[in-house]
Order: sequence, then structure tokens, then C-alpha cells
Amino acid sequence: MSPNTRTLLLQLSLFVLTLITTTLAGAEWMFGNSFVLVEKALGWDEFWQGLHFSIPFLFILTVHEFGHYFTAKAHQVEVTLPYYIPLWFGISQSIGTMGAFIRIKSLVRSRLKFFDIGIAGPLAGFVAALGVLWYGFTHLPPPEYIFSIHPEYQQYGLNYPEFVYQNQEGALILGDSLLFYWFKMYVADPALLPHANEIIHYPYILAGYIALFFTSLNLIPIGQLDGGHILYGLIGKKKFDIAAPALFILFAFYSGLGLFRAEEFAIPDESEFYSLLGYLAFYIYFLYVCLRKISDNPRNAWIIALSIVVLQFGVSYIYPTWEGYPGFLPFIFLLGRFLGVYHPETIENEPLSKGRILLGWLAVLVFILCFSPKPFIIIV
Repeated sequence: MSPNTRTLLLQLSLFVLTLITTTLAGAEWMFGNSFVLVEKALGWDEFWQGLHFSIPFLFILTVHEFGHYFTAKAHQVEVTLPYYIPLWFGISQSIGTMGAFIRIKSLVRSRLKFFDIGIAGPLAGFVAALGVLWYGFTHLPPPEYIFSIHPEYQQYGLNYPEFVYQNQEGALILGDSLLFYWFKMYVADPALLPHANEIIHYPYILAGYIALFFTSLNLIPIGQLDGGHILYGLIGKKKFDIAAPALFILFAFYSGLGLFRAEEFAIPDESEFYSLLGYLAFYIYFLYVCLRKISDNPRNAWIIALSIVVLQFGVSYIYPTWEGYPGFLPFIFLLGRFLGVYHPETIENEPLSKGRILLGWLAVLVFILCFSPKPFIIIV
């Protein structure tokens, strides 16, 4: 068997596994249950229903990856077919995958090629996500559909939200982006639109929402994310090396805003005070690790980390209701520690055409429309 055949079989196997794991995950979201470790585990009937999530979600993901693939081929850049990454926890809910990627096997020397390859994926995936969301919001089932998922609600009739949400802790709500809000307000039939606590059980809407979420993360103009390729193409390396770390620092500042507040340290319990102080020290070190590669001098990373924390304390004191989204912190760690904040320099730095510049700013608009400041909200 040739190496190319083995690679193709691996890619195909990963796709099939990812189809299975996303179907499992989709069924778990739809029915609010699990296939394992519960008294009434989901079965084959529910598994097949999970295809209503996995097929549209993998469709969007595949369109995104092949947007990169075909553009790279058009530029005669050697790339692989997509590698899908299956991931299913079984004991807790997931989306069944960590995404997919293509490997660029040849050196990209051109700023223009980086731009084209970078922008093709998210724009193609965005169009596919729009189609899935449009279908999901225009084909909502009757309100009674929720009783097939929560039969215990049926005793209250369609007025169930007045009774079941009073003490419902742990419920997951999808935070609005501008585009998702527009779909809910102007596309969906208000009589059929599910309650915010239940929208996760609607597979096409969930698939489209998660696609928008990952599109927005991908379009953050930092490092070698697609957004980084786009911004690098638009403004060049000199300006990018100023903008990218500034945006990364701002992202880190927002994510941890409100995580610690000055009044929390005004507690009489000495052990609790030192425990909180330990958490704060760990948070500062975490920021240092994330920021370490911004500068060759480690001292600068410490200064920036401490400055972020001081500013977060100050803003939280003046505006106590302002809060960031700590859920972004793992992504900040991934960016700062592994993916990198800066973009590799290109040898060929030809200017972009007016059409490409327009597409670049269109991608910025797509990022603004897709980005949710608090994408996943857990009721506590």
C-alpha cells in the first residue's frame, strides 16, 4: 500500500469516526441525555436522530476546509485533504469533534496567497452556516415538540416556562451574536421560536450557531488564524506586528474582566483570603505564560500581565456590572502558547487588489456579525 493510499484511508477513517461522534453528540444535545452512565441511556432511535445535527454541522465544516483546499490548489500550493478530529466524551456533552484541518506541505512565500487561502475557508463556511440557520429557523417544529424531549413539562402545557425555570440551575443558553439575534427576531416565527433555555435541543439551529462561534474565533485577527492571514494581507507585517499583540492583550483583558474584584478580598476569614490570593497568583502566572512569546524579554510579559490584572481590578471597581467571559481563557492559552500571536514573514509582499481589500473588510464584518461576547451562558 502506497503512502498516499494510507493517508487517504486515515483521512476517510477520521471522517467516518467524526460523523459517528458528532451524531452521538447531536443526539445528546437534542434529548438532553447520554448514551452511557445513566439509567435510561439513549439508544439507536436517538442515535439516528443525531444525524440532524451531525450532517449540517459537518457540511459547514467541510465547506470551510475545502474553501482553503481549492484556493490553495488554485495557487499551486501543496496541501492535504482535510483531517477531521473526532472527540466524544460520553460522560459529558461535547460537539463530537475538535474541528478539522488541512496541512500546507509547501512554503507559502506570498502575502497575497496567505490572504486568499486564509479568507476562502471562513467566507465559504459562513455562507454554508447561513443556509443551515435559515433552514433551522424557517422549519421550526410546533411548540409541542419540546414535550418529546421534556415529557415532564407537559403537565404545565405551553405555559411551562412560568413553572420549570424558577430553580433550573445548570441550563445552557446560547448567547446572541448580532446575526443570531437577527435570525431570532426577523426570520423565525415568534409563535414557534423556542425558549432560550431550550434552543440547544434544535439541531439545525445548534449546528449553525456553533459554526458561527467557530467562524468568529477563526476570524480573530491574531497569529496564524484565518483572521491573522487576512489582517496580515491587508496591512502588512510591520503594522500587523503592532496590531496583533495589542488585540491579543485586549482579548485577554476582556476575558478575565470581573474574574477577581477588590471587594472579594475584604473578608475576615484569613484562610479564605489566602486561598483567594493563591488563585490570583495563579491567574497572573497564567497570563504571563500566555503573553510570554509576545516579547523576547520575559520581564515585559510580567509587566503586561500585572498591568492587565490592575486594570481589570480598576474597571471592575468603577463598573461593577461589567464582566468578561472566562470561557475564552483556554483559547487565549492556546493562542499565546502554541499557535502564536505573530505571523510568519513573507518574501513576496505584493499589494492586494481593490477586490481583495474589499473581501478583507467583508471578513471583518463577518467576524463582527458572528462574534458573541458571551457565547455559552450557564445558569447558576
